[in-house]
Amino acid sequence: MSNTISIRSLSTEEFQSSAYSLSPKVAVFDCDGTLWSGDAGSTFMKWTIDTGLVSREATDWIDARYRAYHRGEVSEIAICGEMVQIYQGLREDELRKAAREFFAAKIERNIFPEMLELVAALRANGADIWAVSSTNDWVIEEGVRRFSIPADRVLAAKVESKNGIVTDTLLDVPTDEGKVASLARVGITSPDAVFGNSIHDAAMLAIARRAFPVNPTAGLLDRCAQENWPVYYPASVIPAGPQLKI
Repeated sequence: MSNTISIRSLSTEEFQSSAYSLSPKVAVFDCDGTLWSGDAGSTFMKWTIDTGLVSREATDWIDARYRAYHRGEVSEIAICGEMVQIYQGLREDELRKAAREFFAAKIERNIFPEMLELVAALRANGADIWAVSSTNDWVIEEGVRRFSIPADRVLAAKVESKNGIVTDTLLDVPTDEGKVASLARVGITSPDAVFGNSIHDAAMLAIARRAFPVNPTAGLLDRCAQENWPVYYPASVIPAGPQLKI
C-alpha cells in the first residue's frame, strides 16, 4: 500500500508569491514549527527545570502530567495551561530574563529565514501581523521580536501576574478552537492569511481567506488533503522520501 499523500507542495517562490498576491490586511502566524522549527514551549519548560528555575515539587508534578499527556490522559489545552502555571510564585521579570536567555541560546538558530523574509515583506506592504501560540507569552513575545511583531500583537498562553509575581490564574490558552476564540476577542474573525503547522492550528487556518500550512505535521497533512490546501516546507525541513505528490 502506498503512503503517498496527494497534496501540492509549494516552492518558496510560489509560497511567497501566493502570500503577496493576497495583499493581506491581517496575517496571522502560529509560532512553534511555523516561524521556527521545534517546540519552544516544552523546550523552555525542560530548560527551566534543568537550570533550577522551577522547584523540585513543581518539576515532579509537571513531569507526571506531561507523561499523562503523552498517554492521552491529559488534554492539549490542559497541558498547555499547566506548562505556564508551574511558574507561579516566581517574579515575572525573572521569567522574562530567562526567556531572553533561552530563546537566544536554544531557538533563535532555528528561525526559518524564509518566514523572516515573508513577515518583513507583508509588514512593509501594510499587513497587520499577529502571532498566536499555545506556548507561554514570555517566550513568544521574546521570539517574535526577531520578526518585529510587538507584544500587543501576541496571543499566547498567559497567566495573571500580581505585583510582579506570577500566579496560577490562566488568562488565555490559545490552542485548537481556542486560537479562533482568542482572535475573535481582539476583533479578528476572518483574517486574510493564516500560517500554521499543526492540527492544533487547523481551526484557525479554516477561518482564513487563504490558509498556508507551513512545515505541516502528519495530523495537519490529513486535513490539508481534505481541504485541498497546498503546503510549504522551508528549506531546512523539507521531508525526505516520496511523502507528497507534487
